[in-house]
Amino acid sequence: LQEEADPSLQALESRQDEILKRLYELKSAVDGLSKMIQTPDADFDVTNVIQTDECSLKKNGADLDLMLGKDYGALKDIVINANPSLPPLSLLVLHSLLCERYKILSAVHTHSSVKSVPENLLKCFGEQTKKQPRHEYQLGFTLIWKDVPKPQMKFSIQTMCPIEGEGNIARFLFSLFGQKYSAVTATLVDSWVDTAIFQLKEGSSKERGAVLRSMNAALGKTAWLVGNELTVADIVAWCALQQAGCANAAPANVQKWMKSCENLAPFSSVMKLLK
Repeated sequence: LQEEADPSLQALESRQDEILKRLYELKSAVDGLSKMIQTPDADFDVTNVIQTDECSLKKNGADLDLMLGKDYGALKDIVINANPSLPPLSLLVLHSLLCERYKILSAVHTHSSVKSVPENLLKCFGEQTKKQPRHEYQLGFTLIWKDVPKPQMKFSIQTMCPIEGEGNIARFLFSLFGQKYSAVTATLVDSWVDTAIFQLKEGSSKERGAVLRSMNAALGKTAWLVGNELTVADIVAWCALQQAGCANAAPANVQKWMKSCENLAPFSSVMKLLK
């Protein structure tokens, strides 16, 4: 009996070691960054650091079982509650991107707390062209239109507290592509996501103007907000611009960047919702 149990125990120990290793690597990166940047307003040019960073999306994606857990072969479902009065556009863009990488079983539902939902939001994932048995999909992605103050996400329905806020959910979904960034790049991406949500989308006209100037300066150096590859910062910022209603007033570099975003299929599909 002891011998029969050994392989499964070894597999469990190996997985735990891998998780601990990643945690130690993350701690080291954060410790190093805190020593390098002394204040939030530090005058630190990270352009060269970003350009040498590995920013491109991995073609093979992430290990979904490692990130989401594996329930004895069952399909892992991501469930998002969102208010139809302010649809989280970035999550729709990310859904389209994920569909390019994984086999996703998509569904849209309406909660009883919502009286009516526009037809275009009910069909925001398009038509599932080919229905297959659940076990043939890699990921379930369910969007529920519900009367909630901010978007909420769970992927382990019974055991976890929800992840709240469009920016936080967008970060999580983008991590499923399995990309790895340096601590500096990851911090800049996070900063742009927060700026887009709290100042561009929800801020005053003065705050929006300041953000647009900062974006214009950043996009004068690189093709995307952080380096030369698309990140979640670009997705959230583009969507925030659309919902803030200031896209037409954006300066030249921002206009050029917006067109680069809109040339990608996942953005163009969301643009149809805005018409």
